[in-house]
Amino acid sequence: MKIHFIGIGGISMSALAEICLNKNYKVSGSDANESYLLDKLRSQGAEIFIGHKKEHISDDVDMVVYTAAVHPDNEELIAAKEKNKLTMNRAAFLGQIMREYKNSIAVSGTHGKTSTTSMLSTIFEYANLDPTILVGGNLSVIGGNVKIGSSDHFITEACEYVDSFLNFNPKISIVLNIEEDHLDYFSGIDEIKASFNKFGKLLPNDGYFIINGDDENTSDILHDVKATVIKYGREASNDAIIKNIEFNEQGFGIFELEYKGENLGKFELAVPGLHNIYNASAAILTAFVSSIDLDTIRKNIQSYNGVGRRFEVRGNYNGALIVDDYAHHPTELKATLSAAKKMKKNTLWCIFQPHTYTRTKSLLNEFAEAFYSADKVIITDIYAAREDDPGDIHSKDLVEKLYQNHVDVTYISSFEDIEKYLRENIKDNDLVITAGAGTIYKVAEALVQE
Repeated sequence: MKIHFIGIGGISMSALAEICLNKNYKVSGSDANESYLLDKLRSQGAEIFIGHKKEHISDDVDMVVYTAAVHPDNEELIAAKEKNKLTMNRAAFLGQIMREYKNSIAVSGTHGKTSTTSMLSTIFEYANLDPTILVGGNLSVIGGNVKIGSSDHFITEACEYVDSFLNFNPKISIVLNIEEDHLDYFSGIDEIKASFNKFGKLLPNDGYFIINGDDENTSDILHDVKATVIKYGREASNDAIIKNIEFNEQGFGIFELEYKGENLGKFELAVPGLHNIYNASAAILTAFVSSIDLDTIRKNIQSYNGVGRRFEVRGNYNGALIVDDYAHHPTELKATLSAAKKMKKNTLWCIFQPHTYTRTKSLLNEFAEAFYSADKVIITDIYAAREDDPGDIHSKDLVEKLYQNHVDVTYISSFEDIEKYLRENIKDNDLVITAGAGTIYKVAEALVQE
């Protein structure tokens, strides 16, 4: 059987393609641009095309998998339907794969999915459980974004965008938090919460729904959920209570976790910030109900030291520490900058590339409140991603809001000019964070390479 992937270069699609190659399917795929992920797939036997053309849907293709970003007028998708090929979106295809595993774990939430999935993967991998893993970043423990195991354990991220995660078949689901996002699809928070409720109802009676009980929106997603619900957080009403939080000089969290009156002991992290204590709590509880012993969990969670583009230390320039982060939502920016504030530094810089016009416009006021922990802020142009420019929002609108909030902000359009400005202004012991889900990481790369 031959499977063709439209958008094969995406972090999730490339992982699915690699799983299929491992199962001895023939694989082809197309993408707009070259990448190291495509080179990796080529080396494993995949046939890769750059650009989307109907000719890529050859007669020997049996099935076509496509991403949510593929428009109905994509000529490969049209050709597949005209030739009566079996077509399936990425989420549905992943859901079918999950059926093959007894302990399939889906990590959802507006923020923190990649970090938490990576923490879980580290715990399971170092416990010698040989899980299959799909993660939305480059995780050094598995040497990339996918690992094909031979056990009944399957760990993956689960995104709510276009209700993708409703195609999944998990045994354990995590909800890290729920906020307004992806408003080019959802009408608002009520529709988002309804989607997460449907996600919870996918779980079987003997499954687990592990949710952040401190999040104001998670209490509304439990209606008709059959699985065992485990709420975690700092509030005393939770099933698992986070206690005695400390941070070391590097900003790494140390805390205790009490579950149903039993003290599970102290856990030490090698990543910074309060948000990572919450992420780690979800990972610890998931491992615990998966029958991994506490000493193993404790040791392995401390071994996790980050994943690509999640507070990733890229190097140094002129004595300043250069960090890159995927934060592209106001809450994520606040968490990242708050974590950075706990680290020793001179001036804290944040270079932010807004992601999508829809998100920037709908959350403009929230973005304007997200940078208070930073000493100096640089805003560059909006990364369009899947959207066309509507002409009614610009990065300068955010800059103006930040001016009004007395934030030390500068608008610079080109990456080259940002790099020049930073070279002239950053000093010894500064901390420089490039933030955004687009290509802003290239600024960090350029500084470190120099």
